Amino acid sequence: MFENKTLFDIFRMGGWVMYVLLACSVMSLGVFIGKEFEFWKKSKPSRITVMKNIRGFLEKKDIDSAIKYCMTFSYSSFCTIVAAGLKFYGKNMREIEDAVNREITVEITKLEKGTIIVGTIANVAVYIGLFGTVLGIVNAFHSIASTGTTGLNIVIGGVAEALLNTAMGLGVAIPAVVFFNWIMKQIKTFTHEMDSTASELLAILQSEK
Repeated sequence: MFENKTLFDIFRMGGWVMYVLLACSVMSLGVFIGKEFEFWKKSKPSRITVMKNIRGFLEKKDIDSAIKYCMTFSYSSFCTIVAAGLKFYGKNMREIEDAVNREITVEITKLEKGTIIVGTIANVAVYIGLFGTVLGIVNAFHSIASTGTTGLNIVIGGVAEALLNTAMGLGVAIPAVVFFNWIMKQIKTFTHEMDSTASELLAILQSEK
């Protein structure tokens, strides 16, 4: 049935739903690649490196240099959290802790941005494919009714073409589920790292009291 057919021909056989699923696949992959680049960028320099340098600055009471160091790596989640706390240096620990927690919330929101796209595609791609299959089967039987032809080969051919949408839906949904779970795992890891950064910073500042 699909012999000597190009990819474009197969997509045309499946109907317009195939192109919707293709767009979903491209969006899912695009968001995943973008988030992976974002995670890589936000993790540089590492939390251990950041806190080692910050500890050195604080031991010298050089707050300005510590903040300047954080501003140099403003894209780093760890540096933005430390900078948020150091801006309240000298005030009571409650204010510092509140500032750090607010920054963690902001960073988590940034990390979660766009994940709803992948999650939604993971959930609905199969249903979009089934929708396309139902439309294809309806069209196949409508064509049979219109032409008055009831050959089994024609029926099977029409159904097979309709099922392309289900196959495509699964092909889009499965990677999207993997992408979404991996992204959420990365966010969870980042959250733990940011909490550790905040705890270490507060411990250092508390020891100076």
